[in-house]
Amino acid sequence: CLDAGFNTSPICHQILTSGRVPFLPYKRPMTKKGFFKKYEYVYDEHLDIYICPNEKDLHYKTTNREGYRVYESNPEDYEGCPFLSKCTQSKKHVKTIARHVWEADHIRHTGEWHAIYALKGLVKNQHESLIIFSCHNLKKLGLCKRRMGLI
Repeated sequence: CLDAGFNTSPICHQILTSGRVPFLPYKRPMTKKGFFKKYEYVYDEHLDIYICPNEKDLHYKTTNREGYRVYESNPEDYEGCPFLSKCTQSKKHVKTIARHVWEADHIRHTGEWHAIYALKGLVKNQHESLIIFSCHNLKKLGLCKRRMGLI
């Protein structure tokens, strides 16, 4: 089980390639209020496209330097689209979605994820935090004693 701060595609990829399964919390999408969230677009793995809520395709355009595959809509598909205001503010009427090459959303939809993640509760986190802070305090004590010449 990991904290949400570790929920990045490169970290998940490294954990998965080492033969382990990461158990991470769900991180809410950071989308502008009133706009469709990424999960509202369906990713078709076989065709390698996203499908918008109006059933139009967003096709692969390029891969950027950060390792994200960029998918874009056809501006002609948005002419008269009833969802345009919930989809994009682009003047060219182009919706863009980025998907990391190592993105693995499927992990948290398994029964194993739900069973194990439920075990990591508030009390266990408090105990873990107390242990970590105790270790930090012991380190500070040791460094302080060394400076004073007591060690």
